[in-house]
Amino acid sequence: MIEISPDEKILHRLLGSALEMAGAASQCEDVQVLNLACGACKEVEVVSAAALDKLGRKGSELRFVGADIRGAGISEARERARALTEKGAQVEFMEADCSKLGDHGELCREFDMVFLRHQNFWNDRKAWRKIFQNGMEHLSDSGLLVITSYFDLEHELAVKAIREAGGELISSVRNNDSRELPTPGKSVDRHLAVFRKPGRRG
Repeated sequence: MIEISPDEKILHRLLGSALEMAGAASQCEDVQVLNLACGACKEVEVVSAAALDKLGRKGSELRFVGADIRGAGISEARERARALTEKGAQVEFMEADCSKLGDHGELCREFDMVFLRHQNFWNDRKAWRKIFQNGMEHLSDSGLLVITSYFDLEHELAVKAIREAGGELISSVRNNDSRELPTPGKSVDRHLAVFRKPGRRG
């Protein structure tokens, strides 16, 4: 079993608090989570736990789908998710270009949460605008889209882009426990923002 790192434990607290602040109601019989650009998905256990706790009911089942254009981390992601699958969760990872999710017709469009950790907006703004748009399109009517960011400015740009893609910003918080990285101004899950579809209340 792969141990959960201090960064992921902090993310779990941050995400749980943000979902609660967003007014997430424990109403889903089966909680469905889509993690876009997931890489090796170090966060699979803590994101799943927060989603089940804040979005699900007692006894709710979990379906977690991770997607990333790079297949290299998928094996590690599956190993990380083994504890969840052994508990009965349905977890799958797919090698996919998240800017072209329309090519994957088997992917449902009714996720209760779409999660993007450390989005990389300024690396390829055109591709990330499409990824954000796809994330919004794969939300259920009551679903929430959540991002985290390494940098202040990149977070501001991503929030603006998601709003332009139709996301209604519920909250954006600075993670005061974020671990600083060697690159100036960069830290782990420095910011977290939560969005919903326009007009949704509660």
